[in-house]
Amino acid sequence: MKLKAVINLALLCFVAQGAWSQTKRSDDFHAKYELKEVVVMSRHNIRSPLTSGATYQRITPNEWFAWTSPGSQLSLRGGVLETEMGQFFRKWVVSEGLLPDNYRPDGEEVLFYANSRQRTFATAKYFSAGFLPFANVEITHKYDEDKMDPVFTPKFTKMNDTYRQKVLSEILALNGGPQAWMAKQQPTLMLMEEVLDMAHSPAAKNDTTHFWFDDTQFKIEKDDEPRMTGGYTVANSAADALVLQCYESENFTAFGHELTTEQWRAICAVKEVYDGLLFTTHSAAVNIAYPLVSRIREELQRQDRKFLFLCGHDSNLASIGAAVGLQFPETERALELHTPIGSKLVFEKWSDGKDEYVAVNLVYQAVDQLQGRTMLSLDVPPMVKSVTIKGLTANSDGLYRLSDIDARFVEAMNEYDAIEDAPTLIKEVKADHQSSAIYNLHGKRLNALQHGVNIVGEKKMLVN
Repeated sequence: MKLKAVINLALLCFVAQGAWSQTKRSDDFHAKYELKEVVVMSRHNIRSPLTSGATYQRITPNEWFAWTSPGSQLSLRGGVLETEMGQFFRKWVVSEGLLPDNYRPDGEEVLFYANSRQRTFATAKYFSAGFLPFANVEITHKYDEDKMDPVFTPKFTKMNDTYRQKVLSEILALNGGPQAWMAKQQPTLMLMEEVLDMAHSPAAKNDTTHFWFDDTQFKIEKDDEPRMTGGYTVANSAADALVLQCYESENFTAFGHELTTEQWRAICAVKEVYDGLLFTTHSAAVNIAYPLVSRIREELQRQDRKFLFLCGHDSNLASIGAAVGLQFPETERALELHTPIGSKLVFEKWSDGKDEYVAVNLVYQAVDQLQGRTMLSLDVPPMVKSVTIKGLTANSDGLYRLSDIDARFVEAMNEYDAIEDAPTLIKEVKADHQSSAIYNLHGKRLNALQHGVNIVGEKKMLVN
């Protein structure tokens, strides 16, 4: 079985050969263009599962990996990997002449700005240590540890009934609708039940031996993130923990089960459905991604900045992409399908002396690099995949005009501005059963009291 896992990994590496060479800049390219600025929107690196004592622990009799950090925080491996990624970016920008080696920032040429969650702040700190080892870089963050910064919080800041229904309609139309999309995951859910041995778990004492999704509900409210409740959230939590354990344990085994790469990618797809429904509809994205869309646009217009590092979450990458029409490539040598752990959405601003252009790439460490803690360099790079933009055409060098990208960002920002914001009314649920905008899988609005107090997403047998 171990040999099978090694063969799977070898095949995965073979398929991806040449991914870097497809985007590595040629001498002819460098004769035409000069790199002026790099804007990085990063997802944090490997963390422990979001909460200790969570449901994912009760649906298996097995003992989970001994995480190297408290719940939701960056793991020790995550810190090492992010330092290596920072070292690679340092070698790259030095080779491009953007910054000198061992550079110490002058003025506002370099900025690191992270969400105030420990995992995002620590990711930025480790990256900065590899990127600028001769400088004690200050990581800008605006709140106390583990408090969400509104810039990185994918929440609705405008809301009205018409807009809410538009968001819901797009959710219900995505990939055939939530129920159909979730139903496609049924074989993987059954595999997860077997791997976890749910039939013999503590939760099984309450007859919970299977994942379900027929009770899914959506909550869409101002000043809150889009939320999904119901049994599928348990599957999402379990898939998340399984993949993190795979990274940390350095093999493809899950509780004694040797899984193929295809099976691991299918487990990641369970989480992708969850994130996709909440964060990748266009109408929702122009609202929840507005702070980051406007910030990235502002940065690309600056002439005094050379490098900006923003650090947030996978929901940030997904919503930015949906807001401005970025089409993420399907990954290679990765378990996640589109925005792997620690991945960076990179905007490179180039100039030919007359006009400015932008290349958009997704940079991430391959699964073998995550597990093996590979030392990255220009000769042993991470994965670099081109990101295309719906409705825009790149030139023969793979670059988009900055003016075209700017217009796309402005378009998304104008859509946000056009949303009419209804006054926020604070009411007791008992006084108005309709004050909570909760919808089932078919878009039917539900009363909060119809489901008692249990609107947090798990059947009562799992909440107790």
